Amino acid sequence: MAPPGEALMARPLCLIENCPDGRLVLREEALAVLQRIRQPVVVVAIVGPYRTGKSYLMNRLAGQRKGFSLGSTVQDITKGIWMWCRPHPYWSDRTLVLLDTEGLGDVEKGNTQNDAWIFALAILLSSTLVYNSMSTIDQDALEKLHYVSELTQKIRITSSRDPSQEDEDSSQFIRYFPAFIWAVRDFTLDLQINGRPVSEDSYLENALKLQKGDTEQIRRCNLPRLCIRRFFPSRKCFTFDRPASRKNLRRLEELEEEDLEEEFLESVARFCDHVWETSKHKTVPGGQAVTGAMLAKLAETYVETICSGKVPCLESAVLALAEMENTAAVEEAVAHYGRLMGERLNLPTESVPDLLRVHAECEKEALQVFMAHSFKNDESHFQAKLMETLDDRKEEYCRRNEQESIKRCQALLATLCVELEEKVRRGVYSRPSGHWQFVADLKDVEGRYRQKPKKGVMAEEALKQFLEGKEDVGRAILQSDTALSEKEKQVEEARAREEAAWREQEVQRQRQAERKQKMQDRQRSFEENIKQLKAKMEQQWEQLLEEQKEMAESRLVEQEVLLKEGFQKETEQMREEIRRLREESTKIHEPSWWEKLLGVLLKAVRCILQAITGKDIEAFLKLLRSF
Repeated sequence: MAPPGEALMARPLCLIENCPDGRLVLREEALAVLQRIRQPVVVVAIVGPYRTGKSYLMNRLAGQRKGFSLGSTVQDITKGIWMWCRPHPYWSDRTLVLLDTEGLGDVEKGNTQNDAWIFALAILLSSTLVYNSMSTIDQDALEKLHYVSELTQKIRITSSRDPSQEDEDSSQFIRYFPAFIWAVRDFTLDLQINGRPVSEDSYLENALKLQKGDTEQIRRCNLPRLCIRRFFPSRKCFTFDRPASRKNLRRLEELEEEDLEEEFLESVARFCDHVWETSKHKTVPGGQAVTGAMLAKLAETYVETICSGKVPCLESAVLALAEMENTAAVEEAVAHYGRLMGERLNLPTESVPDLLRVHAECEKEALQVFMAHSFKNDESHFQAKLMETLDDRKEEYCRRNEQESIKRCQALLATLCVELEEKVRRGVYSRPSGHWQFVADLKDVEGRYRQKPKKGVMAEEALKQFLEGKEDVGRAILQSDTALSEKEKQVEEARAREEAAWREQEVQRQRQAERKQKMQDRQRSFEENIKQLKAKMEQQWEQLLEEQKEMAESRLVEQEVLLKEGFQKETEQMREEIRRLREESTKIHEPSWWEKLLGVLLKAVRCILQAITGKDIEAFLKLLRSF
């Protein structure tokens, strides 16, 4: 999450520059601001014909009188898409991102394709889209909104679309499209239909009624209406009186509140309150919240695609976003694990289970971090990568634990055997019965060593190495001890060999126990991954089902309206869309999803266990398959 100061921009910045030759260029300064914002973003974009006062409304949404340039001539001032990130007035855990676009239909530009791309980008990047127009919503106003009719040519849902299935694709647009607000400026009419007062929303819905007939002219007339109704099920309308006299309009941003018309100010207040209160944060399918950094990635993906001459693909953009976020989620989880282990783990530990206990706690919390930030990890590759990485880090901690233990034990033994070493150097043991004295002193060192706590997991190994290092000295003392017969020397050598063998067996037994403990820890790790994956999938399933439900409900409402208006063909199309949505809902809980995810994790576990020999692997995998 960016600190508040980083999200608070003193002035708007150009996010996407519209060059004179029609090229769209991302501006690094604005992208850098977005990339620092780790909060979810509420993105409000405004589009509409040039010189209709779009920038004034955006300044008011920013809580400022000045910011986006208003201009006072017939020329369009805003070029491209400008951005202003502000603290959200209502939600401290979200950032308000305002996008002011250049006016559509600028006579000096004469490039309708460029306008269409600006319009498409505003839709793709926003969670609320404001369309700003003048005077009234009539056929002329709807025709100026012809860009909405071109969206199926400017935006694709999937990367491999069959042209014959264009209608099916367009029915899925509402998964990605923003809420829609129509702002009608300098509105002077009475809000009445057939002599009865109506609300602003009813005024909009009445304007979007389809005309009956099947002529080419009627089809052209109905097309923008149908597109708005199909793509934007959430629709709102606000009408605004003229803010001031014509003469004062030129210096609108300089006027004080008392210089503006009261009715205009009331409408602006209602508009701002509505946007602040109801505008949702930007999401992608599955309910994943889009952060500032993710919005920057979306902008980059869309602009690069447009500049390459291709059509932006929503599914591909989300996959690119998922790749970036899931990679970052793995890195963040691994870093979190490292921080926790650094805080909680004191090396060397007394035993391997002590280390594994701390590892399990830190791994669980790191996995929670990953699950909170990952999305659309449909095949669990990133979770598998995290499993492997954390297992590698655990093994590294085990190696460091052994190194720290062996250093501590060697230092302790060096301290304890100072007197023994001195006796060897002075030849104290080079006399009759010296070997018995040497063995007794060595046993004394071993006894005092074993009484010392906090030696770590290599205590037996270090002692074994120490005693092995004394074998040649002991053998030499034994051979020179004249108090012992040759047979007694042979018996003593046999005893020493038996003790060495016992120590080796003890070390091997300990290593075997540690291997078993690590195997059990891998089983625990897999179970924890499965547990958190299931919880994540259930959450995603619920979000998808909720999306499907909302889409179906909006389609049912539209179906009823079309049926009431007498449009049988369009009603049948809507019924088919509803049927497809219901079919998709039934597939969400199909077992194949879970089996596929589990299969990827099993594959990851195989990679993790490559160092373990055959029977152990198969036994463990048999256990894992039981899940």
